[in-house]
Amino acid sequence: MEQHRSSPPRRPRRPRPQAPAAPRGAIVEGPAAYPARPRPAAPPGARPGGRRTVPPVVHALRRLPNPRLTGIGGGLFASATMLLVGCLDWLLFDGSPLVYGLLFLPVSAVTALWVRGPDLVTAPISVPIAFAVGVVPIAGGEGGIGGHTMAVITALAVHAGWLYGGTLVAGVITSVRKVRLMGRRQRAAAQAQAQAQAQAHSQGRATAAPRRR
Repeated sequence: MEQHRSSPPRRPRRPRPQAPAAPRGAIVEGPAAYPARPRPAAPPGARPGGRRTVPPVVHALRRLPNPRLTGIGGGLFASATMLLVGCLDWLLFDGSPLVYGLLFLPVSAVTALWVRGPDLVTAPISVPIAFAVGVVPIAGGEGGIGGHTMAVITALAVHAGWLYGGTLVAGVITSVRKVRLMGRRQRAAAQAQAQAQAQAHSQGRATAAPRRR
């Protein structure tokens, strides 16, 4: 007679213990959960991404016009501006040399800032010419062309301090711009050389790989 095999009774599976739910903001690593550390407060004036905000003065300077004048354009700009300053000084302040000299300094600085890089040398040369052009209305003089010419020469000799000051301002600004321009060119040349070396190295590896095979 055939005997029916009876299968052994199966034991019920015990439920596995579940790990407790991690609280909000916790960092879970494996079976354990660690509470997240609070991030340090950002310093005042910093953006949420970690970048520092630019001061408002820098924003205001960036919004100013930043043209690039040639050497001739910078000379014409300085001469026309100083001629206008001289005429206004003659009309409003009766030809005050103090007002004219004080306004000559910012004009010299702006001229040196707006001249393009290749023509930086022309800024300290254009500024004294502009000073001589603008001093004509306030120089005075009588007796025709000769008298006015002597008056202009006398005004230039008397107010040579303002002339040297404006020329010095233009020279310092152009020197700083020249140094920065040379630094940028050197960095660009170094980056181009590094990229060329990296490209040559990668090409050498690519050509050497099939030979080994």
